[in-house]
Amino acid sequence: MEGFDLIPILAATLRVATPLLLAALAGLFSERSGIIDVGLEGKMLVAAFAAAAAASVSGNVFLGLLAGIGASCLLGLVHAYACVTLRGSQVVSGMAINIVASGLTATLALAWFSMGGQTPPLPASARFLPITLPGSEALAGVPVLGRVYAALIGGQTALVYLALLLVPLSAWVLYRSRFGLRLRACGEHPAAIDTAGISVARLRYAGVLIASVLCGVAGAYIATAQGAGFQRDMIAGRGYIALAAMILGGWRPWPILLACLAFGLLDAVAIRLQGVVLPGIGAFPVQAIQALPYLLTVVLLAGFVGRAIPPKASGTPYVKER
Repeated sequence: MEGFDLIPILAATLRVATPLLLAALAGLFSERSGIIDVGLEGKMLVAAFAAAAAASVSGNVFLGLLAGIGASCLLGLVHAYACVTLRGSQVVSGMAINIVASGLTATLALAWFSMGGQTPPLPASARFLPITLPGSEALAGVPVLGRVYAALIGGQTALVYLALLLVPLSAWVLYRSRFGLRLRACGEHPAAIDTAGISVARLRYAGVLIASVLCGVAGAYIATAQGAGFQRDMIAGRGYIALAAMILGGWRPWPILLACLAFGLLDAVAIRLQGVVLPGIGAFPVQAIQALPYLLTVVLLAGFVGRAIPPKASGTPYVKER
């Protein structure tokens, strides 16, 4: 079937999986430090609004990206203060961030742009556009290879390549660097870190801020690369799916990449199924197709979450021993 041409589906998989991968890596750094971050959804939503608003006003996509990262980091600092300094409930704090972000972004968008909770459509200068790699035209006539190079390897935005590069970088930071060793120890045995004279609070703040930067990039990607502006609640549960991918990946970068690609592939196939009539089945209902990624999340978590082993100190406030 022409609608199931493999190369466009794989290219769409990379595009759809990118915000999930960025958010899942964000959750990885936060939880490795010992802080559960249910607020990935809210930080991505605030970042998407800030990026779209700044890019719309300035006409510069990089200013939009910086605005998205800044807005996400502000919420991250609130979460870190509530969980690390005040030792509050990490799940409650994360859910509060999601609720506040949903209402705040819609209210600000309506007040600033008067477009029903949306921002104006972004021009090309305010968006991340696909990159054409050198030699794409020369290889255009080569069967399969030319299309793979032009549409799959090439034809992606800069943030897609950045997200893929962050996987080996995250693995190196967590498992090869001194900072990563301390961060993982902070999520497993914070008392040992404290005994060594290293600040547990500082490491946990660092983990949450790294997560906030990645959420900022993810939200900016959705608003300025995957889309062309902000719409109310446009994250649409991707933060929760990213949490599921992080759990399925066992809190490790490379398995997280595979989990995100699996979710991205399902979403890409679901998009291709819209309007497709299969013999003996008929046209797929649009609502059922859109629900497929979320149903997969529930099914996989129900089957695997019991065997997933999170960092031992994740979710537990640390009280310094006297």
